[in-house]
Order: sequence, then C-alpha cells, then structure tokens
Amino acid sequence: MLVTINDASLYVEVLGDDPDAPVMIVHHGAPGLGAHTEPKAAFAPFSDKFRVVVFDARGSGASEGKPPYTHEQWAADVDGLRAWIGAEKIVMAGGSYGGFIALEYATRYSDRVSALVLRDTSADNSHRTASRENALASARIDVDIELFDRMMAGKVRDNEDFKRGWEHILPLYDHDLDMEVVRERVEQTPYRYETHNYAFAVNQADYDIKDKLPAIEVPTLVTVGRHDWITPVAASETIADLVPNSELVIFEKSGHAPQLEEPEKFQKIVRDFLDRALAG
Repeated sequence: MLVTINDASLYVEVLGDDPDAPVMIVHHGAPGLGAHTEPKAAFAPFSDKFRVVVFDARGSGASEGKPPYTHEQWAADVDGLRAWIGAEKIVMAGGSYGGFIALEYATRYSDRVSALVLRDTSADNSHRTASRENALASARIDVDIELFDRMMAGKVRDNEDFKRGWEHILPLYDHDLDMEVVRERVEQTPYRYETHNYAFAVNQADYDIKDKLPAIEVPTLVTVGRHDWITPVAASETIADLVPNSELVIFEKSGHAPQLEEPEKFQKIVRDFLDRALAG
C-alpha cells in the first residue's frame, strides 16, 4: 500500500495479523537500489510474534522520490511509520545502509526503541577504504577502477550507468558465488541513481556517529558475515565495543547477507535475542 509519511508517498507492507503484537520496523539497505523485498525475505518469519513493517524508503523502490535523502529525513520517516501504525515503541532493525538509519533512529529517537537489530553495517565511513582494498584483492572480478570509484563516490551518470556498476560489484557480496543469482538480481533491482548519488556523495562524505553510540541504552544485537567485503567484521566490532548493552554474532559462512545465506541460524539468534531483550 502507499502511505503518506512526512509529505512523501511510501510503499509499505505490514506482515502479521495480531493488532496487539509488538511492532518491528525493518529498513532495507542500498538507497536507490534496495527495496522492501530484502527485509521482507529475512523478517517475514517474525510476523508470527510481531507486526513487521517493511517499506521502500523515500527515493527507493516504489516510493516517491521526494528529497531530502538525508539520514535525518530517513530516520524521521521511520518515526512517521511508527506513529502511523500506532506503536509507542518499536524494535528497530536494519542491515547495510539500513543499519546506518537504524543507528540514526536509535540515537535520535531513543525513547521509542525497545531493541535494536543490526546487520553488516558501520558507524562511520572508514569501511570505504577497506571495501576498496577488498575489491581489488578479490579474484571474483577484474575491478574497473573508474566505474568502481564512481559508484562508491556517488557519481553514477544515470540508471543505466548505475545498473552497470551494480552488475560489476555484485559478485563480491555473497559467500558462495552463483552467477545466475547475480544476473537475476541485476535484472530485478529497481534503479534510482539520484538517491544513490546523494547517499554516497553527501551523506557518506563525513559519516561518523561513533561518539553517539555509548548513549544507546537498549539491548542491541550486532550481526555480520565473516566474509563481508563492504562492511567488514571490524566495523561491527567497533559498534559492539561502543554500544553498552550489545552482543556481537559473526556468521562464519556468510558474506554481506547472513540473513539470507544462513537463514535458520540468523532467525534463531534474532529470536533468542528478542525474547531476552523484550522480556527484560
């Protein structure tokens, strides 16, 4: 369904039929590339105990491309969804770039978060140097450095250029490479290059919220794939070290998406964490 949040039309799905169940809002990654389908695939099983809200962020998927595409605005949109569904507090979850927004939300709206679930994310932009080194060292692709650097700097020219860049780096993401899956994902992705460019050229230029993490008091689960090339384990270790009430889980057989690469383990760990976090 389309819902107007903060003067922007957002595509939203609510999973779970119990109106009294606690609410979990899950933010997708990859602004301009991502969509609700990513968190839906991973968190739909949790709709047996939660109302799970998944959506396309403004400027992504089927949602309206209405600027600004700032972390502040995306966090405000999450809070608008919280108010729209009528929840006093939410479990906030997000992976990759969605983890940036989950952290942003937890620091800006701390009184509205009951627990925080993070996946393969970072609290600053230091991972950009590591990811470039990892890409250059990988045997999976012969890096087109000009295209790679434009992708990471937010300087793609149009949606076709954006698609070429995504197709180029996508083989780096999974622990087990399946080129047929890569080709399918390239064709199924909704491309919104303006959103990506703003996120990577503007938001990421000085991104660093490490100083705010010690103020996050809610139980926090930090998950990451051992072989994540773009937000490596060290980025998640930094978050876990700085958030007081946190726990870190590393998935040994995953790249950037343990929720999809080790789904049974991921669901068990998240369920156990939420049972303990919400009971407390």
